[in-house]
Amino acid sequence: MIAAVIGAVLLVAGTTAAVAWARDGSEGHIFTEDDVPEAPVALVLGTRVLPDGTPSPFLLGRLEVAHRLFTAGKVRAILVSGDNMTAEYDEPSAMRRWLVDQGVPADKVVRDHAGFDTYDSCARAKRIFGVDRATVVTQTFHLPRAVTVCRQIGIDATGVGDETARRYERIWRISSSREHGASVKAAWDVLWGRDPAHLGRRETGIEDALRS
Repeated sequence: MIAAVIGAVLLVAGTTAAVAWARDGSEGHIFTEDDVPEAPVALVLGTRVLPDGTPSPFLLGRLEVAHRLFTAGKVRAILVSGDNMTAEYDEPSAMRRWLVDQGVPADKVVRDHAGFDTYDSCARAKRIFGVDRATVVTQTFHLPRAVTVCRQIGIDATGVGDETARRYERIWRISSSREHGASVKAAWDVLWGRDPAHLGRRETGIEDALRS
């Protein structure tokens, strides 16, 4: 019984510390679309794509933010990073297709097919695509963790969040609550310097997009 109580206390303390780590690490680096400083790249983090290949409302919200940032000249290239674990499920291609359909030049949108989680997306942006400065785009509840992870692994990251998906109140609430456990995992990954699930060779897509 005592061991269970001690374990519960340690779990709560660790979770609280991880959430504080994410919040404190992003403080001063989260902005509105109008106020965010210019950056070379927008890093758009992937989430669910519908069976017909179109973005889910949560992903659509992120893409709309990235599109507006690009149109306003706040970023010059967009790195879309998501899950392409199987041939049948391809978040980055769906993201790129939507952005191109909205008028973003195809050579300005670069796909990362191995962004299986937030840590992998940030680590691969740095190590594979050579991103040193970026604006991270995701939902507002996810933004502190995403910005902190990117900054901890060497990207000078700011963040802009989507609020439109808040209308899906139940999913928003569940996703927000999951940030507690996700922050613990993120802190652990950063602490131990975990390699992404897939690394591979260096890719020049972002460099090419910024030169074009």
